[in-house]
Amino acid sequence: MSVEEELQEHAEHAKEPFDRKVALTMAVIAAVMAIVSVAGQILVTEELLNQQKASDQWSYYQAKDIRRYESDIARDMMAALSAGPAAVNKYAANLDRYDKERGEIQAEAKKLEEESHVSGTRALRAHIGEVFLEIGIVLASLAILTKRRPMWYISMLSALVGAGIAATALLVH
Repeated sequence: MSVEEELQEHAEHAKEPFDRKVALTMAVIAAVMAIVSVAGQILVTEELLNQQKASDQWSYYQAKDIRRYESDIARDMMAALSAGPAAVNKYAANLDRYDKERGEIQAEAKKLEEESHVSGTRALRAHIGEVFLEIGIVLASLAILTKRRPMWYISMLSALVGAGIAATALLVH
């Protein structure tokens, strides 16, 4: 069969009311799937950025920990050398300051890790929703090929489930 004959045959089939309804359903599902796909990618990017920020915070925490340890050593050395209370107190104050800063940095790193986890959960829901939407398109295609309404209904049900799951990605905090 030539390409022109095949196109003509498909055009004739597309004129049937059932096929047009299913094709319209497929177009709507595809549009929703495109939106969900983009949202899923944005959420994955957000997850990765928050992971990187958390990693940066943990590196900063380690740097402060090293500085604290060096101040601890310096304080002990000053005390051992009898350098006087001013020198010892300077490094003792550094210890307190570094302890406080480390606590703040640690809290920020944990907050960013949690945000990354939430973004990951949201992205996963969007991707699962996208899978159900894709299944809906496949089932709608089968409905056109087999001319069976139950297959079309199942495709719409799959698409609704997918859209519902994807919508819950917005509700996760």
